[in-house]
Amino acid sequence: MHDIRALRETPETFVAGWRSRGVEDAQAIVDQALALDLSLRAAQTAGQEALAKRNAASKAIGAAMGKKDMAEADRLKAEVEGLKSEIAAQEAVEAETGKALRDLLAAQKNLAADDVPDGEDEAGNVEVLRWGTPGDGGPAKDHADLGEALGLLDFEAAAKMSGARFAVLKGGLARLERAIGQFMLDLQTAGHGYLEVNPPLLVRRPAMYGTGQLPKFEDDLFKIPGMELDWHLPDGSVVRDEELSDRFLIPTAEVSLTNLVRETILSEDELATPMRLTALTPCFRAEAGSAGRDTRGLIRQHQFSKVELVSIARPEDSEAEHERMTGCAEAVLQKLELPYRRMLLCKGDMGFSARKTFDLEVWLPSQGTYREISSCSNCGDFQARRMDARFKRAGEKKTEFVHTLNGSGLAVGRTLVAIMENYQDQDGRIAVPSALLPYMGGVTHVG
Repeated sequence: MHDIRALRETPETFVAGWRSRGVEDAQAIVDQALALDLSLRAAQTAGQEALAKRNAASKAIGAAMGKKDMAEADRLKAEVEGLKSEIAAQEAVEAETGKALRDLLAAQKNLAADDVPDGEDEAGNVEVLRWGTPGDGGPAKDHADLGEALGLLDFEAAAKMSGARFAVLKGGLARLERAIGQFMLDLQTAGHGYLEVNPPLLVRRPAMYGTGQLPKFEDDLFKIPGMELDWHLPDGSVVRDEELSDRFLIPTAEVSLTNLVRETILSEDELATPMRLTALTPCFRAEAGSAGRDTRGLIRQHQFSKVELVSIARPEDSEAEHERMTGCAEAVLQKLELPYRRMLLCKGDMGFSARKTFDLEVWLPSQGTYREISSCSNCGDFQARRMDARFKRAGEKKTEFVHTLNGSGLAVGRTLVAIMENYQDQDGRIAVPSALLPYMGGVTHVG
């Protein structure tokens, strides 16, 4: 969400900022927002003035009746009734205009940080560093072919029960995936100080709105339609339970973890060190905009597991926390000895809620290129405004919005893909990385 006061004071900043993020009609959006803001404030002022007149007239009625001036009292009563109608009309205008303004601003991307490079798409991303050296030659069988050849990866069975973009993992491959997730979670908790959380996988609409998935990206989500249930009590009465409103399967634990501070006011002491949360959860994405992309294999699935990292920080701490979080994700790849590179995303390639994003891309031998395996974003106060998540500094009366950050530490399925391709041997087996051996019960190879 955007601060209407900031937009009112420096509209040119928003025009330039949104244009740089690919919003062609940025000027029209700003003009519309300012017009709605003007109408909203006019309605608020008119309503307040009418309320003040009503209160004064109501007080005067008592005085008139005390003087036995019934004609004046009747005139004032009629005036009060007219002012009540005026107040109600202005409240209706205020509600309608306020909603239109909120909806307009809620659909607009976050503004990029100053050090984010210009660019329209991934071609404008900037490589920051590389770690590790890709293997020179040797087997480079695609992970899907390798998994099927081993009899441990079954897309056909998954399609029969669930459709495309699902997979069945069996035997050693299923155990390897489980080991990867547990290893990541242990590293982020014991090694990097994140608090493990087991959050809900189903959330309501406001939670999705808070982190920016709604209203713009509803087509990318799996929605569970709401329902109403009648509970028949022993005394014969019936109670209507409307709690089962629409819910959504989380596309990432970012939604659940970030919303833990929804509608709260934290103390500055609670954020002296950024609040760091992590969870290993299933994730669900409709991938509505990815037709034809990575249709085979585990790269782009409707259901997958991921270790999510979320930080809640003071504004002055968020940039350093972004670097730290990205380093925590990189540590996973380093311990697994998987070559990767860090990319600073350009303005046109960043996600909706992000103000700055680092992507980690792991080397896939079968494709001869690096592919995204983690995305770590600093969202500034963008999500906090949508969730009303604030903090209060010691000795201060006013509150400030927190900064929120999120990142993958890592996507489990894509990490499995990287291990399968980088650790396959001449015999078609998959060697288990040394960091995962304690999780594999002495198994050194899969296949």
